[in-house]
Amino acid sequence: MKGAKQTTLREQVAVSGIGVHSGSPVTLTLNPADDDSGIVFQRVSKNGSVEREICADVRAVTATEFATVLGDASGPLCSTAEHLLAALRGLGVDNVLIEVDGPEVPIMDGSAAPFVDAIDQAGLTARALPRRYIEVIKPVRVAKGEAFGELRPYEHGFRVEAEIEFDHPLIRRQALALDIEAESFRREIAGARTFGFMKDVAKLWSAGYALGASFENTLVVSDDRVLNPDGLRFSDEFVRHKILDAIGDLALAGQPLIGAYRTVRGGHKLNHTVLSALMADRSAWRVIEAAEPARRARGHAQVGAGRLAVAYGPEKS
Repeated sequence: MKGAKQTTLREQVAVSGIGVHSGSPVTLTLNPADDDSGIVFQRVSKNGSVEREICADVRAVTATEFATVLGDASGPLCSTAEHLLAALRGLGVDNVLIEVDGPEVPIMDGSAAPFVDAIDQAGLTARALPRRYIEVIKPVRVAKGEAFGELRPYEHGFRVEAEIEFDHPLIRRQALALDIEAESFRREIAGARTFGFMKDVAKLWSAGYALGASFENTLVVSDDRVLNPDGLRFSDEFVRHKILDAIGDLALAGQPLIGAYRTVRGGHKLNHTVLSALMADRSAWRVIEAAEPARRARGHAQVGAGRLAVAYGPEKS
């Protein structure tokens, strides 16, 4: 979270692949964007004409069963957005126009690493306006059975604490907590791949999901081993991918979060529900504006290399 200014890409960059659920080929193009435009998805035809446009926002989520799907009243626009959103938020990209010519963001290798590489290729540039953050100022918690998620105040930036538990000898219980900054995201989270169980493949296919899944883009687990020839990238790759998904899903706040997110046995649906609960409670958050060093004032919370000032707070009745 270093730097007081909003950022965008220096130049356009494109990646191509297939959708993990649709199996369809898709090209995704990232474009520089103006201050305060945020993250915007455009569905384009194969000849490049714009069909629909939507802002990446928690209110734009239309489904969370096996991926995060963005759309509006006219239907879904783009599925499986979470890995790209995680890369953008993890590297501190505030404004970007994303063109996608298929129903899904390409799955690439199942992680956020290829998107990180694309962003690095394009490069980042600071814009004129200050960055704004959403600061969590009181806890918001959602529970369902043994699963729960909670956003709580955390003055040091953005932190994710995840715990998973599967009745499988290679996973069992895994837990990891990490402050999310560009370098920690690159090193610890970006390369963690999506995973699935071989026993579920037939059921997913019959339901129309995972039609593009393969060993090249999914970590596949049998009853007693990982089937991918290259094995695990991390000994706890499963929980690291859950953190990656959470970063992407929480990017739909619209601005970077200052707070800590704890998720236990959660997934896309829980992430979305907790973020929706936060945004619905205007007493639980406020917008903070990054200030230049010369504008520092005593009493403001410090994040990264700069300080922050309240842009506007909770509405009062």
